[in-house]
Amino acid sequence: MMARMRSALALLGLATALNVTLAPSGSAQEPRLESRVPEPTRSEINAILDSAGAAGLPTEPLVDRALEGVAKGADPDRILAAVRRLSGELRLAYDALGPRSSAAEIISGASAIRAGARSEDLAYLRELRADQPLTVAAATLADLVAVGVPADTAIAAVIALAEEADDAHYVAFRRNVERDIALGASPVAALGVRLEATAADVFRSAGQSPDSRPRPRKP
Repeated sequence: MMARMRSALALLGLATALNVTLAPSGSAQEPRLESRVPEPTRSEINAILDSAGAAGLPTEPLVDRALEGVAKGADPDRILAAVRRLSGELRLAYDALGPRSSAAEIISGASAIRAGARSEDLAYLRELRADQPLTVAAATLADLVAVGVPADTAIAAVIALAEEADDAHYVAFRRNVERDIALGASPVAALGVRLEATAADVFRSAGQSPDSRPRPRKP
């Protein structure tokens, strides 16, 4: 009798453990969305977060996008659309940059995608900077477009510097372009002048002749 009871209890414990482990739990609930985003939008956003997390994508930008929409007073449909769009951009960046990419690289890549870069552009940038992080390079692309540089021109400039420039070169390049624009130069003219100067500086830093400076290249 006691043996049968112990067996029954053991089976009950196993069944309980299996139920806890295997039973579907539903979408995880992001607590910061509680009381801020109404249903059913909140559940749909939580499902997007679950899917993104399972795919290896950073989810914090998605939560931030939803909260940004709430802060701006956007209606739930617009908030959901914005979160979906960003999720798609993160997926494109992840696919282009590869599974070993950091969260920061994926986020910057998504910003570049939104600015007009193609997946092929990011993949080529990864190829050129295989041993260097892409966070600053991709962010530079997005920042240049934000100050009025046409997307194709910004992409070409970032790629032109990709093999030799380090993050500090990209930061200085972006700041100089922004300063020239603020002083009245057109975005394209400012970028052209600063690209030449930055390329020359990059090659001098590498001990090479400025005459061999890179030219804009596309995939």
